[in-house]
Amino acid sequence: MPLPLTTPPESICILRLSAIGDVTHLLPTLRSIQHQWPDTKITWIIGRTEYQLVKDIDDVEFILFDKSAGLSAYRTLYQQLRGRRFDVLLHMQISLRASLASLLIRAPIKLGFDAPRSKNLQRFFVNHRIQCDRPRLHVLDTFLCFARTLGIKQDVIEWAIPLSDEDRAFAQQVLANGKAIAINACSSNRARNWRNWDSQSYAAIIDYVKQRYQLDTVLTGGPAIEEKDYARKISDACQHKPLDLVGRTTLKQQAAIFSKVELVIAPDTGPMHVANALGKPVIGLFATSNPYRTGPYSNLHNTVNCYPEALEKEYGLSVDDAKWGKRVRNPEALALITVEQVQQRIDALLQA
Repeated sequence: MPLPLTTPPESICILRLSAIGDVTHLLPTLRSIQHQWPDTKITWIIGRTEYQLVKDIDDVEFILFDKSAGLSAYRTLYQQLRGRRFDVLLHMQISLRASLASLLIRAPIKLGFDAPRSKNLQRFFVNHRIQCDRPRLHVLDTFLCFARTLGIKQDVIEWAIPLSDEDRAFAQQVLANGKAIAINACSSNRARNWRNWDSQSYAAIIDYVKQRYQLDTVLTGGPAIEEKDYARKISDACQHKPLDLVGRTTLKQQAAIFSKVELVIAPDTGPMHVANALGKPVIGLFATSNPYRTGPYSNLHNTVNCYPEALEKEYGLSVDDAKWGKRVRNPEALALITVEQVQQRIDALLQA
């Protein structure tokens, strides 16, 4: 079946299991499809953690894939999809795990990434590829190429993450003492994934916003022991103690907190993208990855970007010469970001 489609399909299956940031980047693609084809039935196969963020989106059927369950996750998915057929599969994850799951999804059109972006043998699991005329795109814009290749004519840059009254009430109670900023200090804990700024610098920022702007700070993050320990290190280094909620909120409660603070500071991590999706000012801290590929989409102008300097220092490469998406694998790279640079971004936002 040729693409683009000339009539709306009856059903589309989206395959994107993880992670929080990428799931957030996918939402404008979903909204674009819903806008042009409101009667098309959409099913999204998604990871359990990521589902907690988007589960309340209207007119989307979610099927959960628990990757921690191993082979039984595939058996469960097979049982859920048995006898079902979709018009289109959007294969939007290049992991081998996702590609194996795609074998259980019956669809005449299986649309995957184009050759420059396809990895992990995905090309063997799809029969169509997205059309992208620009090789260097933000992840969100790359996802939009799936909608355009299908035949969607208008990009809808909208996230619209639903928040319940209970989540909003939780955030209101947390921030009952007045205005605040939020810091999500840690990125995901993965091998050679050095994206975290040092705790002393975070502490200096917390004291700065309190002394200059009379703003409190809320620390947010996940339940990992490393994140909790890092939050304690930051708090111990502060004169003005932050409210430590690391590991003590759901994803939706965390999002509700972001929706009420003055700004959010974070490295390249999922919660940073959630805050951006909620329309909040976000100061991204980047040195080991390129913000123009994975940064806070609407807040790139607020980002502290030391990636070019880190890339030159580590590999002797410019951004133009380096492969798109190349990471700087140096645990000291974030030290290139100074407290003064972050203070300048804070001043520009708060004084405006």
